[in-house]
Amino acid sequence: MSSTYFSAYVAVISARYRGLLQYRAAAFAGFVTQLFWGCIKIMIMFAFFAASDEPQPMSIVEVVSYIWLGQAMLGMLPWSIDKDIEAMIRSGDVSYELVRPLDLYTFWFCRTIALRTATTTLRAIPMVIFAMIGLPLVGAVDWALLPPADLITFLAFVISLGCALMLACAFTMLMHVVLVWTISGEGLNRFIPAIVNVFSGMIVPLPLFPDWMQGFLEWQPFRGLVDVPFRIYTGNIPLGSAAPDVALQLLWAAVFIWLGRRMLTGSMRRMVVQGG
Repeated sequence: MSSTYFSAYVAVISARYRGLLQYRAAAFAGFVTQLFWGCIKIMIMFAFFAASDEPQPMSIVEVVSYIWLGQAMLGMLPWSIDKDIEAMIRSGDVSYELVRPLDLYTFWFCRTIALRTATTTLRAIPMVIFAMIGLPLVGAVDWALLPPADLITFLAFVISLGCALMLACAFTMLMHVVLVWTISGEGLNRFIPAIVNVFSGMIVPLPLFPDWMQGFLEWQPFRGLVDVPFRIYTGNIPLGSAAPDVALQLLWAAVFIWLGRRMLTGSMRRMVVQGG
């Protein structure tokens, strides 16, 4: 890829990112909603640990930090599609995308990176400040998001979170490609969030699922979105054991990118623009 093309894709991400940062009122509403649900989840987990006499694979301290990270990073999950791409496919304006001097898959992928990071940025920063600084100041230390054990753990978390972003964007691209065939994204918007939220560990941390499910949960792709980076942050996945999990994140991202490219190429050959 030449420097000109590379700079064009960087410009796409930058422009889209800055555009999405304008929706501050929606971000504030999302922050308040996620704050509410974060507190509800923590209360449920406190009750669960208080009622259970069995040793658990995660401590309550790790689970609390896991929950706050989930609320902060919710926007990064591939639970929705790009409304602009959906509108272009519905109206037929997607034909203009085909004449751009850019690779269509990479162009949409860059838009998706901005979509996943801009909304997350607006909500994650106040959420982390509240959970890591605000709660201890009012004496709610047991409810607080604790910092990682050391700098190396934090760097491993950042690397894993970057891999989770690539995985999320790759899966979102599959959803965009399916739009070319289905036209409407309503079915995806109803079905995908349930799958992603459950199997990523966003609803309940995956180690707390029944033992008979652990083999499947360990290898399925959505684990790399939440479970892997958050457990690295909390120390539940030791640094010495993190490399295979990060490699699995990259493997699933590569699989989704390969599949998305093939599907997009095939769909563009047979695409009929609405009204033409």
